[in-house]
Amino acid sequence: MNILSKSSFSAAIIFSSASLAFAQEAHNAQAGHDEHKASASAHSAGGTEASTVDGEVKKVDKEAGKITIRHGELKNLGMPAMTMVFRAKDPAMLDRVKAGDKVKFIAEKVGGAFTLVQLENVR
Repeated sequence: MNILSKSSFSAAIIFSSASLAFAQEAHNAQAGHDEHKASASAHSAGGTEASTVDGEVKKVDKEAGKITIRHGELKNLGMPAMTMVFRAKDPAMLDRVKAGDKVKFIAEKVGGAFTLVQLENVR
């Protein structure tokens, strides 16, 4: 093998090794991104995991499938304590409560609407 052929062969090996290393690095970066996306999907819109919040039912509108609740801070939605209207994920939730009831609930943003995904009376 002459010197030009050896140089060309060496350059090809070096280039191939660099390409493989770059491809592996890109793959690892994508895997990390996918893990981050999976972790993020376990959280709600506000970036923190949804937790149970205390509230008091102010109004139940079964026809509209909505309930008004005065509640504490909703960290997962980035909202301070206030009174607001929620859509009920399961309309049967509305049959279990009435105005004045103390409740514990979990709310998430579903399809752009603030939605109760869990609701229970506090006795």
